[in-house]
Amino acid sequence: MYNKAFLLPGPMTPNSVLIFDSNLCRGCNTCVDSCPGTVLVPNPEKGQPPIVMYPEACWMCGCCVGDCPVPGASRLLHPLNLRMGWKRKATGETYRIGMKNPPPPNTRPPVG
Repeated sequence: MYNKAFLLPGPMTPNSVLIFDSNLCRGCNTCVDSCPGTVLVPNPEKGQPPIVMYPEACWMCGCCVGDCPVPGASRLLHPLNLRMGWKRKATGETYRIGMKNPPPPNTRPPVG
């Protein structure tokens, strides 16, 4: 009659959606409260980062990272197909946000 219920992580996905820096995260669980989905659950150990229980339910909205009181404690990793990219017309080079050695910023004013 009194059976125990357990939360189990979802199946492994190719990409992680959220990475916590264990040196900066205080385990305040603000990100758990601000997440509109059911992605994060509080860690049972005090002071430890939350557990990403269901990464496939993540909306990639960034509320968890934006509401974090410690800058840099968490980082959202967008899947490759959702990352912004652009192509330079003159050379045909392609770029993505977050790539190593990005091109220098465009300093020309917009036309018009």
